[in-house]
Amino acid sequence: MIKAGITGGAGYTAGELIRILLNHPEVELCGVASESNAGNLLSDVHQGLIGVTDLTFTDALDFSDLDVVFMCSGHGKSSAFWEEHERPAALRVIDLAQDFRDESAGYVYGLPEVNRDRIRGSKSVANPGCYATAIQLALLPLAHNGLLKNEVNVTGITGSTGAGVKPSFSTHFSWRNDNLSVYKPFTHQHLKEITMTMRNVQPGFDQRISFIPVRGDFPRGIFVIATMDTDMSQQEALRIYSDYYKDAVFTHVADRYINLKEVVNTNRAVIQLEVQEGKLMVVAVIDNLLKGASGQAVQNMNLMFGLPEDTGLRLKASSF
Repeated sequence: MIKAGITGGAGYTAGELIRILLNHPEVELCGVASESNAGNLLSDVHQGLIGVTDLTFTDALDFSDLDVVFMCSGHGKSSAFWEEHERPAALRVIDLAQDFRDESAGYVYGLPEVNRDRIRGSKSVANPGCYATAIQLALLPLAHNGLLKNEVNVTGITGSTGAGVKPSFSTHFSWRNDNLSVYKPFTHQHLKEITMTMRNVQPGFDQRISFIPVRGDFPRGIFVIATMDTDMSQQEALRIYSDYYKDAVFTHVADRYINLKEVVNTNRAVIQLEVQEGKLMVVAVIDNLLKGASGQAVQNMNLMFGLPEDTGLRLKASSF
């Protein structure tokens, strides 16, 4: 059994990780650290775990007894953590913050659809951001074929859980319900990692990716729409995307209109294409807490330990 631990254990991503790992056939969840909740039952914070586990939070993990640790603390805290703690040479680390997504400190960028082989041989993986995952999956087949030649315009709508567990005015029910709003237009932090990947896959890519993020009136999920000029036909676009994702376990191309509920509560991504009068529209949908965070982290762990990618991740969508 893989002995796993989690730091930053009180947030949404940690809660999803706990639920997955407790049911993973090859994992023993040995500890979940949260300084503010040390001594409390996991089920006191992550409700829904009552009767599932009697584990309590600890204030620190014993890394010498672990095979892998998932870092779920806030952005900027992971690098500071490893400056203050000794990491055993054999310990594998999967970081869900943005600290190492530039592949600094020996980390591999953990998007399996582009870095599967590198992830298999890595001891340090930087899990991608949620918007970054959806947008990259929408664009990767084009970059792989050298077809990103013009500006890409992206609109993405995210659920309230994307803002984290700490309450704010924009996550309060009375504000979020029956409401939509734009935030961080053209400046979202995930653009950095998106651009890095596109330039790695298509060297010489120098076009702008204009991204408008939108707060949605729902708890979880991401709905991304990317548009650009194209010379392709509908059939050519479908072939390019289907070929690129033919071996992808969780990413699927649909020859029809798609919707968000197809992927909520799963680790899947579904992509839809539409070509009209020289314009290509790519729609990509994911669950921001699963394929956009914790599910993808477990997918990366499976790769790192030589397991089938979908081990412990055969999750059912909430289609109604």
